[in-house]
Amino acid sequence: MCLAIPGVIEELEGEWAKVRVGGVTVKANVALVPGAALGDYVLVHAGYAIQLLPQEEAQETLELLREFSEFQESLDEAK
Repeated sequence: MCLAIPGVIEELEGEWAKVRVGGVTVKANVALVPGAALGDYVLVHAGYAIQLLPQEEAQETLELLREFSEFQESLDEAK
């Protein structure tokens, strides 16, 4: 399964951005989201920012991913 993960644009240089996804910074091409700016939240998939997101939606999605990760860890520990 492939997921697009929300992150915030921290640096822009041409069509490339450094996007903070949780505690990790990834390089993403922003050509698919014209008008993307510093501080914008984007969905990143396979090295591309594919959509702008409202900050609230991005944070809700990140929280759900954290909860899922914690749930998965609890299942692994129960084995």
